[in-house]
Amino acid sequence: MVTFPVHLGIAGTHGTDTTRLTRRIEMELRATGLTVTRVGGLAKRAADLGFPKMTRHTPTSTEWIIAFGTAAALEAELTSDIVIADGTAHTALAYYLAAAEHRSQRPALADLDRLTALTELHTSRQALILATVLDPAAPFDIPAGKDPDYSDTAFRARVDRHLHKILTEQRPDYLPVPHSEHAAAVQTTVATVLDTLETP
Repeated sequence: MVTFPVHLGIAGTHGTDTTRLTRRIEMELRATGLTVTRVGGLAKRAADLGFPKMTRHTPTSTEWIIAFGTAAALEAELTSDIVIADGTAHTALAYYLAAAEHRSQRPALADLDRLTALTELHTSRQALILATVLDPAAPFDIPAGKDPDYSDTAFRARVDRHLHKILTEQRPDYLPVPHSEHAAAVQTTVATVLDTLETP
């Protein structure tokens, strides 16, 4: 028997249209009559509070994003059939690992073990996880006022590499989504959710 709500996770480095993908999935699921809540903007909220971001990401900022994302998803459960995380705990961990690599630092084993365990714990309820795949040739718009790190192509590539490594190890059933296959991924996700809901 299916227990509501169904949790979905969308992961990916910045500039790979994760939010647009999430919104498309949300819109298609709403069209079926389901109540959907999208949880996102966690990195921005963390930065607004003063936590370091991008290449300055730390174990503490990573843990806050994971914890706040979990709390927001639990709150969304109160009113939703479907909860979609626009940015999973895997994404936060990938950013931290990429930031440490950028700074030529080796993460402390205790920090890495704790963050890995938290990531596994707080994404265990996500029935399906999609992760965009960085395509360096795809258009990459840089909005005005963005952190200078946003345009660092090497950093983006590090995040993408760490993310897919983490997901391969933790969630080998995840769905990689190349830039050209977003539309197909939306349809696959909606079909999977509806099939899950119909399964006794």
